[in-house]
Amino acid sequence: MPTTKPRRNIFLRFTLIFAFSFFLLTALFALLPNGTDNIYDGMIRLHVLANSDSAEDQSVKLAVRDAVLGYITPLVEDCSDVSEVEQVISENLDGIKTVSQAVLSEISAGADVAALLTRETYPTRDYEGIFSTPAGEYLSLRVLIGEAEGQNWWCVLFPPLCVKAATSSDSVKTEMKKAGFSEDEIKTVMKSGNVKYEVKFKLLEFFDRFKKKK
Repeated sequence: MPTTKPRRNIFLRFTLIFAFSFFLLTALFALLPNGTDNIYDGMIRLHVLANSDSAEDQSVKLAVRDAVLGYITPLVEDCSDVSEVEQVISENLDGIKTVSQAVLSEISAGADVAALLTRETYPTRDYEGIFSTPAGEYLSLRVLIGEAEGQNWWCVLFPPLCVKAATSSDSVKTEMKKAGFSEDEIKTVMKSGNVKYEVKFKLLEFFDRFKKKK
């Protein structure tokens, strides 16, 4: 009989903790915009890795970047969704490698180049304060120069936010709408100083890490 009250208190404490945890998780999920996976699944990133951190290799990296963008941009400019872009890139990996290798040959750099389309984990990335991409796993066009041990360069290949499209908020919104992103997803990526979307942005990163651990 003397143990009845402590047991009751333990049960009550457990019930309160469970109820609070359930309420907290429900609130967190409610904060997430619908279809948030599209921020990860609807983007394709470009990742160019330099041979080393030497000034020469870093210069080569930028030259290769320009060649790759010059080659792939016209091929995907009429694509309306991420699956089309993925298919075009997959079919043109040899061409991407060829134009990259041509840059190295032109400047007498002896490194080889590899081009592959694969899923890759990225850190949080801010683009000139206009928009940000949350940390997580994205489909990625990786261009590896030589040993690929130098500083890298990355951008969003689809929607086309690598260069001119990322120069203003309006252009980013336009390209993301064309690519099928919802208003809520666009606001989450752009955040716009809104605390609500700052929280959603962080929750995206949290739940992406959580999914990988499952």
